[in-house]
Amino acid sequence: MLFIKSVRPSNLIILAALPFIVYLFASSPDYQRSLQAILGVEPGSSAFVPGFLLLSAAFGSGIAVLFLSRAKVARPRLTITVTLLGLIATAAILAGDMVHPFIASVVANSVDPFKSDLVVKGVTPRQLTPTADVMVRQVEAWIWPAYAVLLVGGLSLLAVGNRASVPAESAVRRAGAWLLGVINGAGLAFVFLIAYIAFASGLATTIRAAIAAYLLAAVLGLLWVGLQKLRYTRSSLILFVAMTFGLAALSTWFLLQPRDNYVLAGTLGGKIGIVTNTPSGLTSAVRFGQYEGAPKTETPLRTFVAPPQAIEAVGKKQDVSGALLPEASVPSDWPVIWRTRALNDRDRAAGITFSVVAIVIGLLTLGGFLHRRHPLSIGSEFIVDTIRGIPMLVIVLYVGLPLSGALKDATQGVFDPPNLMRGIVAMALAYSAYLAEIFRSGINAIPVGQIEAAASIGLNRWQTARLIIIPQAFRIIIPPLGNELIAILKDTSLLSILSIRDITQRMREFQSASFLPFAPYNSAAVLYILLTLAAASFVSLIEKKYDVKHR
Repeated sequence: MLFIKSVRPSNLIILAALPFIVYLFASSPDYQRSLQAILGVEPGSSAFVPGFLLLSAAFGSGIAVLFLSRAKVARPRLTITVTLLGLIATAAILAGDMVHPFIASVVANSVDPFKSDLVVKGVTPRQLTPTADVMVRQVEAWIWPAYAVLLVGGLSLLAVGNRASVPAESAVRRAGAWLLGVINGAGLAFVFLIAYIAFASGLATTIRAAIAAYLLAAVLGLLWVGLQKLRYTRSSLILFVAMTFGLAALSTWFLLQPRDNYVLAGTLGGKIGIVTNTPSGLTSAVRFGQYEGAPKTETPLRTFVAPPQAIEAVGKKQDVSGALLPEASVPSDWPVIWRTRALNDRDRAAGITFSVVAIVIGLLTLGGFLHRRHPLSIGSEFIVDTIRGIPMLVIVLYVGLPLSGALKDATQGVFDPPNLMRGIVAMALAYSAYLAEIFRSGINAIPVGQIEAAASIGLNRWQTARLIIIPQAFRIIIPPLGNELIAILKDTSLLSILSIRDITQRMREFQSASFLPFAPYNSAAVLYILLTLAAASFVSLIEKKYDVKHR
């Protein structure tokens, strides 16, 4: 009865329906296949589970010992039990070969299967070549003993520090705590957030995207709030005025660069050759007939790397009958159709970019002068209000497709993040506006008298925020922060529009292949319900820990 009372009422309904759900998935082949496909279970993935569990037990025990050592109420038996569990898991990692299949799968799925020599070509699921497998084993031969030594060292330092109270021994305890936290925290982050999990890749993708987007959104939300709290000063106003005029001058310099002369020569009977780096405005003008004497129909184009190639193609009288070329490279015997001048795309794009930034900073400066606020404070408020007015799907599509493509082109392909990273950034940007408002409301709920009292005893702004504002504001905003965590967990389903193979995308793929009407959708719905209820229970535990309802 005590257990039933401790469970959330909403979770009781799931617990009551759990036997039926288990029976349904156990007895129906359709539901079994749909669940397997949606979770992302690959053939032979059962061999990876023991290694995953051993690494999770070892790293998790190290973190658990660290938290138990900092608890207000000492629990020696539990601490000893968790320590033994971690040591046993570490010994199993060293003694056996159960971790290697999992690590080999992680390495095989972290490289490009078409370009890398580490994996066997054309084999699914991916497998390491014999040479790559030997290399992975050589790395494991020293990394696991090194982890064992660091783990034992951290536990020893922590135990020695807990038994003494002198400052020197306290420093030893801190060193042990840092050592345990770094090695085990990095290990847990690798296993749960980075390493490829072949027996639940779809579920892992959803959880990882939600956690990463939530943490990044929290950082951005704190940034927006911090900018809104900036104070207005005359020096900041002068600085932004100077930035506005400086950017405007830079934009003018780029836009006033000398124009290049271009000539459209030849005939319009076939395709028109366009040389690489030709201004995009001229290319559009030729294609759509936006010049004097142009045909009314759209003109087909063909791209060449350099003018000699275009000239050669016209001379061979193939499908190219004319070309848009720099004036100096046009043959003298070609009939001229159109002459024009244009600024190259690089200077034009730089000039427009600097002019737009100058206009934006100028408007922020004007608003700051009129309202006696810092220009960045107004800019942050504008970003928050704008993002909240755009639908989530539009933000995901905008960041994932045109914006990422523009950044890739601007950096010549150097910056080309994967689709998952694009989706995480898009969701983080979208939710940062809502989290910023939550943070701002929590900070504004702190009485002004407490801030004035902190200033009267000599605390600076950072000390006031760290010791007075943040601890109280955090207790206030725990419930809305939990709601946003649940919402972002569900909204990861929108990332399937970018072909990210999360729960929703795998559901769609399986439904398209199997034509089952209900099993894929029911399976995905059950998974999302379990995830959101787990998140709600986690938030409820945090609320009870900080006693939010009785503060």
